[in-house]
Amino acid sequence: MATTESIKKAYVDYVLTEGEEPKSVYVFAKKNEMTEAEFYNHFGSFKALEQNIWAGIATNTLAEIKGQEVWPQYSAREKALSYFYAFFELLKQQRSFAVYSVNKQPKSITTPPVFAELRTIFENFCNEILTEGLESGELSDRKFFSKRYKDALWVQFGFVLHFWINDSSTGFEKTDEAIEKGVNVTFDLFQRSPIDNLFEYGKFLAKNGGIAEKMGFGV
Repeated sequence: MATTESIKKAYVDYVLTEGEEPKSVYVFAKKNEMTEAEFYNHFGSFKALEQNIWAGIATNTLAEIKGQEVWPQYSAREKALSYFYAFFELLKQQRSFAVYSVNKQPKSITTPPVFAELRTIFENFCNEILTEGLESGELSDRKFFSKRYKDALWVQFGFVLHFWINDSSTGFEKTDEAIEKGVNVTFDLFQRSPIDNLFEYGKFLAKNGGIAEKMGFGV
């Protein structure tokens, strides 16, 4: 009896051996001694199957990092770094499949459908840690822009994924460096900066500028 895991394993073996997706579910099922019905009991298509593989890596990443005893003490920045490091550490175990899957995606400014479930899991995680960061004051709560923080992290994730695919450094140490620099720069932008102070001062002057004028300091 075919299972979700056995079907995923057989699919990965097929695409890495043949270099392409099976011609049909019938061909794939026959090769792996299962019926089409057994396949469809678990997946509606090969695209759904690949989505599930990527989503599974994301889910396993969360289970691993949230199981750490120190997790509750981490800042939002540290939690994001932990996710990135853990995800790509797990992805090493399926590098050949990841390279195949990423490289076959059409070039587009939108997220490829194969990453749809992964993105949902990733963004839910980001919303969770960003909310914590905003509530603790670690991150700056900017009108309109705060809601886009998760999008910035998704763009960063996409950059690191493609960087890792092309990384030939020993132990993928350059990817680790890209994660450290990229996530830290992104969170630096999320935190309060002199621009925020200037903006707040501008609002203050707009409300109280008349006082300065009455004292003879108008321009």
